[in-house]
Amino acid sequence: MRTLEFAGQEVPAIGLGTWYMGEGRATRAEEVAAIRAGLDAGLRVVDTAEMYGDGAAEEVVGEALRRRRDDAVLVSKVYPHHASRGGVRRACEASLERLGTDHLDVYLLHWRGQYPLAETVAGFEDLVDDGLIGAWGVSNLDPDDLRELACVPGGDACVTDQVLYNLTRRGPEIDLLPMTREAGMPVMAYSPLEQARLLFGSGSEVLEDVADAHGATPPQVALAWCVRDGSVLAIPKSASAERARENAGAAELELTDEDLAALDEAFPAPDGPVPLETL
Repeated sequence: MRTLEFAGQEVPAIGLGTWYMGEGRATRAEEVAAIRAGLDAGLRVVDTAEMYGDGAAEEVVGEALRRRRDDAVLVSKVYPHHASRGGVRRACEASLERLGTDHLDVYLLHWRGQYPLAETVAGFEDLVDDGLIGAWGVSNLDPDDLRELACVPGGDACVTDQVLYNLTRRGPEIDLLPMTREAGMPVMAYSPLEQARLLFGSGSEVLEDVADAHGATPPQVALAWCVRDGSVLAIPKSASAERARENAGAAELELTDEDLAALDEAFPAPDGPVPLETL
């Protein structure tokens, strides 16, 4: 299984996303079962946020991790409007209560808001010192934001930037990924399947051809592409145990140079830098 170093731990390059969990799109039992199936298949990183379902996703994750917290590298995110020095503590404590745990492995700023990065970083460092989080990172920060963060006291402790990255959203390859690779900081790719849209649009037939050649599925190919160079951790969300197991299999799929060339032609990268995209 393809792995990478994330927050000081070696983890599979595929994780478990939870965006939209707890919102009634699937039953709670199905969502809990999907997370547990992913863990059973060897996945470790579970990503959630206080924003997801207004905390409901964290409650689903908490139930899934009951009596198996040590199986997971647990990541959650704080709203920007909670990201003052004192606010991150209050938000973190509320997340911990919903998750039923005494610590997060990684805590992320969900996106930039009204509080200076220096204030948020100071709040994160307080949480590290008190053992409530093991490490911290950011989400939806572009290269200019990361350069600013690097100048903040303690900013060099950032362990990841979680961004939108997939075959149809290749902008980060131009400027952000080279920067994070040089810093030795993995990127977390959210919506690595473009919420399944890339499986049905232009280029989907190429995904199917590559999948057929490997006895794999198109989602597995798209995920394997996303984590191909060892610097990206993809966090697809699934409320299906079967699909969670399928996603885990993507960490074992090795694409050939010919596969990558075909995918590049079907899903070309932009010619130059583009603003960081979000969903």
